[in-house]
Amino acid sequence: MKFILFVFVFAISTGLYAQEISSHYKIYDVKKQKSISIDDIIDDMEHTDVLFFGEDHNDSVGHHLEAELFKKLDSKYPRKVALSLEMFQTDVQLEVDEYLAGLISEKNFVKESRAWGNYKDYRPLIEYAKQNSLKVIAANAATRYSNAVTLNGLKVLEKFPKASFGFLPPLPVDTAQGRYYEKFTETLGGHNMGTMKIYQTQNLWDATMAWSVNRFIKAKKGIKVLQLNGRFHSDEKLGTVAKLKKLNPKLAILNISSFSDESFANPEWEKFRSLGDYIIITDPKVKRSY
Repeated sequence: MKFILFVFVFAISTGLYAQEISSHYKIYDVKKQKSISIDDIIDDMEHTDVLFFGEDHNDSVGHHLEAELFKKLDSKYPRKVALSLEMFQTDVQLEVDEYLAGLISEKNFVKESRAWGNYKDYRPLIEYAKQNSLKVIAANAATRYSNAVTLNGLKVLEKFPKASFGFLPPLPVDTAQGRYYEKFTETLGGHNMGTMKIYQTQNLWDATMAWSVNRFIKAKKGIKVLQLNGRFHSDEKLGTVAKLKKLNPKLAILNISSFSDESFANPEWEKFRSLGDYIIITDPKVKRSY
């Protein structure tokens, strides 16, 4: 009886939480030039292969929406959805798979997969995938490769042993120029050698995530992928989106740019329209994740 009561209370509280969260975000469809719901995005995924969710890593409302999207995608397209994460690196795919299969404890998984400090924000997605036998892609470059590039540039990757290449995208990694580079240098405060090496690391992350997603899609035809990453990686369809499109021009890709903004009460959507197919603005008054 106590267990049944607990489940009942949990279900009610979860429903109320979802209703409460719904008042703290707004979604805008850039092409249709109107406000929409999550269900509208789900419908648009019928002929789409990859949906990028560009997040602010500490946005608690954004994290809630990611979990909702994943669940709704699976409900609409059962057994045809996978999750891809910047937050896990290619060399821990085995640990991810072992946990999803129920072979290792969550404690071991979190430790040995080098989960991010705010893993609690992504845990609902991982647990949903585990409970529903959905694939999760550990998509990003391992820190040791990123650090090597930051110190010595992209050419250093060619010196790694052949066994390392199983965790890396095809070399050489292209360094994007134009708008993406300009955005990056504006963010870091100017052009210099140090900035260029960090930019090469950024390109490694983009290339690795794009390669990870494309490799999965080629192996698992017909599966739709929800890719989560910091929004700089996918805003304006640059970064990872551009590299994925170059790898596989036939892919149908949509992207979301999600962030909190002081204009939440009355958003100036036109100001954000270049960022993605969908813009999600979350309430800045809601407590951040960390």
